[in-house]
Amino acid sequence: MDVAEPLSFEQALGQLENIVEQMESGDLSLEQLMNSFENGSKLVKLCQSHLNRAETRINELEKQMDGSWKEKPSSLSALD
Repeated sequence: MDVAEPLSFEQALGQLENIVEQMESGDLSLEQLMNSFENGSKLVKLCQSHLNRAETRINELEKQMDGSWKEKPSSLSALD
């Protein structure tokens, strides 16, 4: 699962879904299952990282009295 460009949340989730389908099929050898499990674990961590960043970003927004949204300054802005 080494890629030059990081996967988006949607790409990682799609790959994870494919891995789960393959593992549930019963057609993989033990070695293939172990490799799939390892790759799936990496994808789960990547998805969780994307979700954590999204949650942090959402928490940085604060609603104004007039209903508009104002972004609070953040050190995470450099990650975008």
